Amino acid sequence: MVDEVTQMEIIGCVEKISEQYLETLLEDLILQFPFKIINFHSDNGSEYINKTVAKLLNKLIIHQTKSRSRKCNDQALVEGKNGAVIRKHMGRTHISQKNAGPINLFYKNCFNVYVNYHRPSGFPTIIVDSKGKQKKKYKTYLVPYEKFKSIPNATQYLREGLTIESLDKIAYAKSDNEYAKEMQKEKDKLFKNFKK
Repeated sequence: MVDEVTQMEIIGCVEKISEQYLETLLEDLILQFPFKIINFHSDNGSEYINKTVAKLLNKLIIHQTKSRSRKCNDQALVEGKNGAVIRKHMGRTHISQKNAGPINLFYKNCFNVYVNYHRPSGFPTIIVDSKGKQKKKYKTYLVPYEKFKSIPNATQYLREGLTIESLDKIAYAKSDNEYAKEMQKEKDKLFKNFKK
């Protein structure tokens, strides 16, 4: 899941893509965001467009929108993050579905912190030329958490019980390089367990 404003990304893993597996994961992922979610945009897959997900989103008071049919650019940010972040670190080879639990724990306990508090993302500046055509130039690179903090009155968007000070403790407990090394060690342990 990717927030389109801050590019904060929360990643999860399940054994199968079905309502049965996604319901609990979806709630867990939404609650990992440090701010309130007001809209959930998904593709047209039946794993997201169903009564179970609608009930969950209604409980959390989140509005749902969906992609248009045959419009692949509707999910461009998520697809780009999938390639640049997940595929880069997890690879493209098959990983047995029995490893979904340990992978999900790695994401939740380590990788999501790395991605959101220690890995920079590019933020576009839209430039309009003399003909009115828009081009995106990437001049701004920030860690998603820093982007969140740069939003005017960002504290008003925090989930109940969270403060900027508590999030700063997560963000600044280690340097970006120190946390990247720690994340890499945890990832190596995870991949060694796959071979067994």
